[in-house]
Amino acid sequence: MKYNSIIALTETPPLGAGGPWGLIIVSSLILLALSPWAKNTNEFFKAVKKKKTPNTFMLMGSLIISWIFAKSITNAANLGLDYGIVGGVAYAGYYVSFAVAGIIIYKMRLHGKYTSIHHFLSSKFGKGAVAVFSILIAIRLFNEVWSNTMVIGSYFGDIGTSPYYWSILVFTTLTLAYVLKGGMSSSIFTDVLQMGLFSILLLVLLGVIFGSKTNFTVAETISSGVWSFEMGLNLLFAAVLQSFSYPFHDPVLTDRGFLSSPKVTLKSFLGASILGGLCIILFSIIGVFAQSQGMQGQAAVEVGKAFGVVVLLVINFIMITSAASTLDSTFSSFSKLTAIDLKLGNSMKFGRWSMVVIAVLGTIPVFLDAEILSATTISGTMVIGLTPVFLFWKRKAPKISFHLSVFCGILFGFLLVFSWFPQVLIFTPGKYGDLLWINFWGILSCIILYYIPKWIRA
Repeated sequence: MKYNSIIALTETPPLGAGGPWGLIIVSSLILLALSPWAKNTNEFFKAVKKKKTPNTFMLMGSLIISWIFAKSITNAANLGLDYGIVGGVAYAGYYVSFAVAGIIIYKMRLHGKYTSIHHFLSSKFGKGAVAVFSILIAIRLFNEVWSNTMVIGSYFGDIGTSPYYWSILVFTTLTLAYVLKGGMSSSIFTDVLQMGLFSILLLVLLGVIFGSKTNFTVAETISSGVWSFEMGLNLLFAAVLQSFSYPFHDPVLTDRGFLSSPKVTLKSFLGASILGGLCIILFSIIGVFAQSQGMQGQAAVEVGKAFGVVVLLVINFIMITSAASTLDSTFSSFSKLTAIDLKLGNSMKFGRWSMVVIAVLGTIPVFLDAEILSATTISGTMVIGLTPVFLFWKRKAPKISFHLSVFCGILFGFLLVFSWFPQVLIFTPGKYGDLLWINFWGILSCIILYYIPKWIRA
């Protein structure tokens, strides 16, 4: 499953160059002006403000918008186009991740007294596990930079053109500027603003789609698609399976699991699971509408063209908002990873320089014309080895168990990437059948390998 770039300026000439440029520059400057200035490390790395941690509403909003990134909602719309509302529900299955992570982190904090994922891994599996895990999440954060900014660049021109490159550089620099002010405090604060704006724009978009001029109804939406493996259920079950490992390799998510009290955290994660999934389903309605009108291609682009400049502007703004929220969260999480979790330099100065480093390194692939690969399915399969590590976190296991399970997951990820998995072990037809069954057999293998050293020692 690949995320394709969307709403290139060449496809939407009515907006003109000033439209997207104005949205990026004005919105970024507003966030820069409003973003809080961190005065100490607690504010910069933990979002503590006047000795208060983020409340349920702030934490939940930050979680949701940090995961509703540009390529994610693009894909939701395209799945709605391909499979009807079933496609949207299938993709929303990934938001089970919030509930899984919320419950496990809550129990880890309450009963294990752990202060971070790195603290847990170091205590149970040692420094080697921390090193492997840190490499995995660093790659994740690195990919988040270029994969989101390339989507933004596509608003301005084709890959390889000057407008494409300049827009990426400007967008990345402006986003970096406001998150440098306050670190995690800036990220949480701006996430709440971006979530509010996203909600308003989404409601406006749905209002247009279900307006009197379209004759498109809620009943048509609900009845669209077929609940079969060929038409989306493969993806739904694969998403749910991955939800037991995927959230733990995303520091943007897990960092927010240790900011507030355990009770506030649990409520925020469970709420984000429901509302985040709902947002994805609602956005997929764009694709469902496109399907009802016989449209082809990129769902959001075609629907925008059908309704004109105003709707195109709304869709562009939604994409910019979601990309910015993911990018600023990526910068703040990488800063915490290097400064706090890896203990390379517990200072705001070091944290800020870390942000600059990941911004620069993460932008390099843009100039190498790197393809926007799926950040959910392929990397999601490669980290299924984390399933037994966190699902059975209370049970004792030798250090080697971590490595056997994690590297087994990476192996199955490569089997998916290179289509090397035996077809005889895939039992459901249709697209994403390989994704579902590679994850099923992979997770089963990881669990067995995780426990073998313990059984040998017993």
